[in-house]
Amino acid sequence: MADVSSPVWFITGCSTGFGRELAKLTLDRGWPTIVTARDKSRLADLIAGYDNALAVDLDVTDQAQIDAAVKAAEDKFGRIDVLVNNAGYGYQASLEEGEENEIRDMFDANVFGLFAMTRAVLPGMRARRKGHILNLTSQAGFIGFAGSGYYAATKHAVEGFSDALAAEGAPIGIKVTCVAPGPFRTDWAGRSLKQTPVKIAEYQETAGNRMTATAGYSGQQPGDPVRAGEAMIKATEAQNPPRHLVLGELAYNGITGKLAERLAEIESWKDVSLSADFPK
Repeated sequence: MADVSSPVWFITGCSTGFGRELAKLTLDRGWPTIVTARDKSRLADLIAGYDNALAVDLDVTDQAQIDAAVKAAEDKFGRIDVLVNNAGYGYQASLEEGEENEIRDMFDANVFGLFAMTRAVLPGMRARRKGHILNLTSQAGFIGFAGSGYYAATKHAVEGFSDALAAEGAPIGIKVTCVAPGPFRTDWAGRSLKQTPVKIAEYQETAGNRMTATAGYSGQQPGDPVRAGEAMIKATEAQNPPRHLVLGELAYNGITGKLAERLAEIESWKDVSLSADFPK
């Protein structure tokens, strides 16, 4: 059973990237932390020397593994205070050339797996009337880049889900934050990104060029994943945590620019929008 003064963290997708760096930070703080990966043997070095760690196998597309992981966490630490839905990956293709099996597999991990993981921890948080859920989205949750339409769709779905979750959770003490990073120096492009090459010439300058740039950008991104982890922890410690935590200058500029552009367009069509109602 964990000390009530120390938050219990449950982080999905800890083999690399944001999940691993965040787990290092929570473990170093002495907080009980459940770290997960499809193969928990990949986490041996991460948890070595920590008695506040629990490593479990977890494929978020497998309901039985989700249930077993949550039970193991609650059996060892008594509760889950912070859930970080980090597991997932990217898939790029022009929309016309997207492959059905690749699209569905990504939705299973990024969307339906996140939904299932969240449902599994909600009963405990609801009973305690306390909890914080961090959903890793992306700047793609606000911006649909050429070549990343299906990936953006998964992140848009998580944003909509999180809005509803925040509305339902607020009266019972459950907080929700979507974390929207821009480009960060993880191995996402090298390990967690699948692509279907562009073969249709008309999409080469849009989807094709962006896909090439994404793959070639790995290791040069401006974002620091350790600083990102610190920012996530800071959000959970806030009395009024943000509903959206945007990480990195590129994401901040891109998202705020897109929202301003969208609002300006909606306002420019205000008269037409209001004309759709029955006359008063």
